This record gives sequence, structure tokens and C-alpha cells, in this order.
Amino acid sequence: MTAALSTALTEDQRDFQEAARRFAREQVAPGYMTREKAGRIDRALVRQMGELGLIGADLPEEYGGLGAPSVTVGLAMEAVSHADINVGYVPLLASLNGQIIARHATPALANHWIPRIVAGEALFCLGLTEPRGGSDAANLQLSARRVGDHYVLNGEKSSISMADQADAAVVFARTGAADAGARGVSAFLVPMDTKGITTTRFNDLGSHAVGRGSIFFDEVRIPLENRLAEEGMGFVQVMQGFDYSRALIGLQCCATAQASLDESWAYVQERQAFGAPIAQYQGVSFPLAEGEGLVAAIRQLCYHTLRLRDEGAPHTAEAAMCKWLGPKTAVDVIHQCLLTHGHYGWSLDLPHQQRLRDVMGLEIGDGTAQIMKLIVARERAGRSAVQYQAKR
Repeated sequence: MTAALSTALTEDQRDFQEAARRFAREQVAPGYMTREKAGRIDRALVRQMGELGLIGADLPEEYGGLGAPSVTVGLAMEAVSHADINVGYVPLLASLNGQIIARHATPALANHWIPRIVAGEALFCLGLTEPRGGSDAANLQLSARRVGDHYVLNGEKSSISMADQADAAVVFARTGAADAGARGVSAFLVPMDTKGITTTRFNDLGSHAVGRGSIFFDEVRIPLENRLAEEGMGFVQVMQGFDYSRALIGLQCCATAQASLDESWAYVQERQAFGAPIAQYQGVSFPLAEGEGLVAAIRQLCYHTLRLRDEGAPHTAEAAMCKWLGPKTAVDVIHQCLLTHGHYGWSLDLPHQQRLRDVMGLEIGDGTAQIMKLIVARERAGRSAVQYQAKR
């Protein structure tokens, strides 16, 4: 596996990276294809990750986290995703949801949930997308009406990763008028065993170990103290979190592509054709070399984005670039690796086909390439560019 910014890491980070890689290689990688058939992520494996500090390393020490910088989370994400992109969802969702909870929950709520997240004892999902609003994330219909010291939630969330495996969810619901847009959205921490919640699972092309589905809320009562931050501030919270998760998703995709590249380089040195290893033929080696260069460049962009976040510097455009380039490039590179293996690559016995299916979903989820390009254009040219495009 290619080193990631090894000269720029502290000694503690290098030790952390090595421990993460060793665990991923020995404990995670062997079960990659088995977990797809099971359609679940093994909770015992998640708890092992928690014991090693691979979940929520950035979360505050007072809640059991390491208080580590974002770059350290990136190291965990890359190491785990090299072994299994689906298990990579665990640190991704832990940091995304954990940061929202740490910043906006009451101390009692944070003290109850964050130590469980860090220990690998609780899995969270993010309840944002709805049937009529994916890219238009502020166009929410799920309602949360105030009734005394509770909120009552009604509606549906759709296309939610880990919907039927999560123990709790950070859910975004409309508490204001329909025409209030983003200003009328609030966030809530919702235990998934609350009365009135049901889930379904979709029959997807890939990422079976994670799963994707709908969550239905039928008169679900949530205590007032489970609201995260002030009423109407939910959309601001999730948008801030997306700048973080998009860089991590970029690393998740780079690591998955790198796994196929590593296997392909080994294969072309062993496979013989016309009396020589096929690695000597430029038609074979050059596409892999191109893949190495593209993956290395995007990896550096992702870590650069995380460093900007750690420094408190703007990084919205960079995060959008990570999210658009990471999945697209990974799909192209893994596809080439599959072809490099010839008829072996076409077999379901090798992991390239599964990686291709797994990574393809991230071209859609958490923001499409088109939305990411709009964000970059807005950050570079101002909102006038986006408004002009919308009027045409």
C-alpha cells in the first residue's frame, strides 16, 4: 500500500497509521467478499476498531476520543478502506455524526452516545435525504412539530446508508414553514428503537455490507433535549459536516482503487504472455501507471483539504473537488484493473468487480459530481455564476 504523506506526519501519526494498516490487513481484508454475502458489518469487528482508536479519533477526549486532528482520521479511513470500503463507512459516519453531537448536543446526550460511538458499541446513520429531495437537501418534508416537551416526527427518509443497522440517527426535519427553506430545518438525535420507526432495505448494485434504505417516522416522539442546537439551525450543521466527510470519502475511494492497483501490479509481474511477464508491455503497464498518478494526486488533495480544516482555513471548494474526483477516478482505475486481469478479472471470484460496484455508489451518494462542480464554481466565481446557470 502506498504511503500517505509519510514525511509530513508526526511520529504518533505514523505509529497510528501502521497500527491501522496492520489491523486492516489482518482482520478486515480477509472478510471483504464474505461481508457482501452476509449483508452486514460484523459488530465484533467494529468493537475491535474501537479498541484500537480507529473510530472517532477526532472526537473530544472527554468523551473517549483521542482529540486527534482531521488528518489522523484520514489515515484510519484510508487504511480501513484499502481492506474494505464498506467498513470504511464506520469511521466516516462516526466522525460526521460525532462532531455534530459533540458540538450541538446537551452534555448529558453527548456523554451517553459519543463514548459508545468511539468504542464501536453504537453505529449511527445520517437522516437527511428524502424521496423528493436528494441534491436539493434543504427541500425537506419530514416534519417535527413541537408538542409540550417533545417533538413529534412524521415522514420518510430515503437512500440512507446503514438505515437498518444503525442504533441511532442524526435526523434533519422541518420545524419551520415550508417556504422557510434551510432556515426551517432542525436536527435531532433519534434512537432507532423508538416507537413508530420502521426501516426498509433497497436491492442495490453494491455496498451490500452497508445497505441503503428508507426510514419511516410515524408519530415518533423525541424529547426536547434530543434536539441538536437551536431550532432552525440544522441545515448549517450538516453543510459544515459535509466539507469534512467529502474529503474522507475521497480517501475512501482512493484507498479502494489503490487496493486494485496493488493487486494488479503483482499480477502483471507473474502473468506470462509470449514468453515474458506482461508487465513489460506498455499497453499493460502504462494504464496502471496512469492510475497510480491520478490516485496519488487525489490522495494529496484530500489530505491537503483535511489540513486546511485542521488549520481553520476555508476548504469548501477543495472538499467538493475530493468528492467529485475521488469516486470518478476510482471507478475508472478499478475498471482498468479488472480488464488487466483479463478473463480472471471478469470472474466473481476476484474482488475487482465488487470494488467497482461498491465505489460506484459514491458517485451518487453524498453529492453528485454536478453538485460538486456547482459548489466549486460558487466558491471561485461567487453565487452569481450559479444563479445565472439556474435561470437559463
